Amino acid sequence: MTVRGAGGQHTQTHARTHAHTHTHTRSRTHTLAHTRTHTLAHTRTHTHARTHAQHATHTHAHTRSHTRTHTHAHTRSHTHARTHTLAHTHARTHTLAHTHTHTRTHARAHTRSHTHAHTRSHTHAHTRSHTHARTHTRTHTHARAHTHARTHTHARAHTHARTHTCTLPPPHYSRILISSDF
Repeated sequence: MTVRGAGGQHTQTHARTHAHTHTHTRSRTHTLAHTRTHTLAHTRTHTHARTHAQHATHTHAHTRSHTRTHTHAHTRSHTHARTHTLAHTHARTHTLAHTHTHTRTHARAHTRSHTHAHTRSHTHAHTRSHTHARTHTRTHTHARAHTHARTHTHARAHTHARTHTCTLPPPHYSRILISSDF
């Protein structure tokens, strides 16, 4: 007499893992602006004086001014960036375990038991990343102006004198004329 029996066991395992990624970025920008202005002023004065006999003295003055301005600007920018990243992972694990047991019984009182275990493991990993970026920009401007003024004055005086004189004849020539009249 033979009795056959069959038994089965099923095992299922589900595992879920969630992952999030957060990225924070901070940027700071510093700007330093330096402006330098140099001004050079040159002034030249020319004076002409003329003197005439029996006339007043006339003076003519001419003034010329030249101004040059130079501006130098220097700008320096510094940027500091900080990035923070947090990563989370989503993983799903499915495990299917099947166990089959076969038992055969014979009338001769001999029992044989065979156990076959089949295990299947499936792992599905899903990763989702979320990135949040925040940027903060701060600009600081420092302006410094330096002005240097230099004035150079060159004065030149030119005098031109002209004299007109009316003279009488010599004295000995006058005597000759007087003696001839007699």
